[in-house]
Amino acid sequence: MESFIGTLIELVVRFQKSTGLAQWVNYHSAAWPIAEILHFMGLCLLIGTVGLLDLRLLGMGKALPVAPLERLIPWGVSGFVICLVTGTMFVTGNAFAPGEYLQNIAFLWKIVFILLAGINVLVFYLTGLARAVDALGPGEDAPPAAKVIAAMSLFLWIGVIYFGRMLPVLGDAF
Repeated sequence: MESFIGTLIELVVRFQKSTGLAQWVNYHSAAWPIAEILHFMGLCLLIGTVGLLDLRLLGMGKALPVAPLERLIPWGVSGFVICLVTGTMFVTGNAFAPGEYLQNIAFLWKIVFILLAGINVLVFYLTGLARAVDALGPGEDAPPAAKVIAAMSLFLWIGVIYFGRMLPVLGDAF
């Protein structure tokens, strides 16, 4: 699995380097710090909205109906897109050690957790659970399957954050 992900990432990096993104990031001193700020803001949008919905499905804040929380999901998707764009900038713009991310075990695990979180979201929406929980009113419990998906979502996104923070520590990188 790791070799497949590594190959996929290398193809993306090769493509990105051909577009000039790496040169732009490396030659503009403000690009990296701005990307860091945007990356964390995107993460706040993503985890804030998705985490709020997940916690409600797990039974916290039962006084809230679910439908208004689900209307916040586009903000979470926007946060994910921001993280995707800025994360790509980090991977392709690392002039000091090209490929450093690709050889870092924490980065590979971060990508695995992101992919699993994506599959988790697909299961939530493709199985109809999203429609079932959308109808939940104040005080109502989510179906057990929705609780499992919510718990997995929290676990996976916390894993993404953990492995992102472990990039400088695990794998002897940076």
